[in-house]
Amino acid sequence: MLSNPLLVGVLALLIGTALGVFLGRTGFGAGLRQRRLEQQLDELRSEYTRYQAQVNEHFMESAHLVRRFNDAYRDVNQHMARGASRLCHDEDWLEELEQDRRAKLEQHGEDDGFEPPRDYAPKADPEEKGTLSEEFGFEGSREKA
Repeated sequence: MLSNPLLVGVLALLIGTALGVFLGRTGFGAGLRQRRLEQQLDELRSEYTRYQAQVNEHFMESAHLVRRFNDAYRDVNQHMARGASRLCHDEDWLEELEQDRRAKLEQHGEDDGFEPPRDYAPKADPEEKGTLSEEFGFEGSREKA
């Protein structure tokens, strides 16, 4: 009965398929899948670790550059202050500014024609209540109470 090679081949195919399905359901396939997932997880962890290292390096370099910028700004500020104190005399500048102010006041006079803004509206009648009065805008409500 097993002398026919075609029958032997079909029987071997059926037995191999059944064995493959059985082994796949029992866990041999799950082990392979689990190993692949673990490998992906390890790759993601290493990629995340590299990303964290890049972020850390970026902020370290940024802090270093900001520190250098602050140092350069301080150096420029000190240079300007030294130059100003060496080249300018404060008393002379203050006196010159005061003379300019006096000249402008004499030229335009003390009253320049401007009036400060009022915090009330002008009234037509002196007996009329102004906008800052407590009774302003209450028509008869104060009289009834």
